[in-house]
Amino acid sequence: MERSLEIFNRLVRELLADEAQNPVAEYIPSRHLYQRLDLKLQKDGISALELEKSLKDLVFTTPRTATNAFFNQLFGGRQDKAILGDLLSVVLNNSMYTYKAAGPQIGVEKVVLREVCDMIGWGKNSDGTLAPGGSMTNFMGMLMARDAYNEKTKHEGVQQKMTVYTSIEGHYSTSKNAAFTGIGRDHVRKIATDAKGRMDNAVLRKTIQEDIANGLHPILINCTAGTTVLGAFDNLIEAKEIAKEYNIWLHVDGAYCGSVLFSAKHKHLIEGVENVDSFTLNAHKMLGTPLGCSLIVVKDKTHLHNSFSNDASYLYQTDHDEFNLGKTSIQCGRRNDALKLWVLWKSVGTNGLENIVDKQFELANTARKYVRGNSDYTDYSIDDAVSVCFNYKGIPAEEICTLLYEHSQLLVGYGSFKEDTFIRLVTINATNENEDILKFFKTMETFVAEHEALFT
Repeated sequence: MERSLEIFNRLVRELLADEAQNPVAEYIPSRHLYQRLDLKLQKDGISALELEKSLKDLVFTTPRTATNAFFNQLFGGRQDKAILGDLLSVVLNNSMYTYKAAGPQIGVEKVVLREVCDMIGWGKNSDGTLAPGGSMTNFMGMLMARDAYNEKTKHEGVQQKMTVYTSIEGHYSTSKNAAFTGIGRDHVRKIATDAKGRMDNAVLRKTIQEDIANGLHPILINCTAGTTVLGAFDNLIEAKEIAKEYNIWLHVDGAYCGSVLFSAKHKHLIEGVENVDSFTLNAHKMLGTPLGCSLIVVKDKTHLHNSFSNDASYLYQTDHDEFNLGKTSIQCGRRNDALKLWVLWKSVGTNGLENIVDKQFELANTARKYVRGNSDYTDYSIDDAVSVCFNYKGIPAEEICTLLYEHSQLLVGYGSFKEDTFIRLVTINATNENEDILKFFKTMETFVAEHEALFT
């Protein structure tokens, strides 16, 4: 173990030093991957020296998601205390299904979930669990909605034509999850949005009414707190009125931006969250923990037990079910993803988490101000979002993003809304400063100016 720790420490120190000079890793086309790197596995082992060399080649050519040049995904940066927690969870290697296997780590998870439920404004009957990602927590929300509508479904299978409703700008997992739950992709209603990317609740109401008139059974409204492209927030107050009127489960996919819950300044974006049935957030996005750390909480914990509890005498042998978390999880064996968030939270406090969230909006405002003040840019952004959307000098977004990546300059993606396609700059790395945002624009502008031939 000592030798492995020495290798680990050397690799990390060397990586951090290199990142400071080269924030974007060497670009390796996928067609050249197996020629450029030795990834093959052999019958006999290799020496520690050879292993370290192979690892260094691999680590140093892996995309650098924590630097000030990575704006490509809905995560980025490093919160060092959260990394400490994640490293400890790897070393401890507990599985979170029973108190016998995880001991006090069960308490860690329960405290985190309790705090989140309290911040929402729910009572003691609320609870939650963790899962590998937002797709799975959204899946759990849909399962609970299905079973709440008809408790026989989990035993007899889907017997009714159920329908679910989500914004056309919502995450693609809704359609996948409808297939997994037996509801069916064709029974997902993708509701149009307004000009700011928010679900049009008038259209939602009309669509539900039409489905009921046609003998269908609406079971779930999926609102989004931070759409994938624009970063828009659906109106939860209006959605709840509709859900209450038609007795439909209301779930909020806050995987991207649900952590505005921690911000007094920005919590208004999820006004009405206390009235929803289930809510998800990904701490590995806005809060900056390592992947993955996805939470789902539910107003009435009875639904967790009804949908996910199953007896297993070989597993649940000691302690009350309240401390055997496998009874409320979709998984059996489950890594300890709560510890990284707990260590970060313990270290910086709730106020520190609020600062992390607020910093991202500050960075986004800096980016929007730059775009809107420069005639070479076309702005597609909405306010109150950490996605900043624009085009530069009329260059197609896909073209400029691809070339910046292939020349190891910047990692940034593109997206579409209605008829427009544009660069999407995500300011979710709270370890960045305003200077890093301005450097992004200068790097892109310099690259375009020095490679004009590539854009003709």
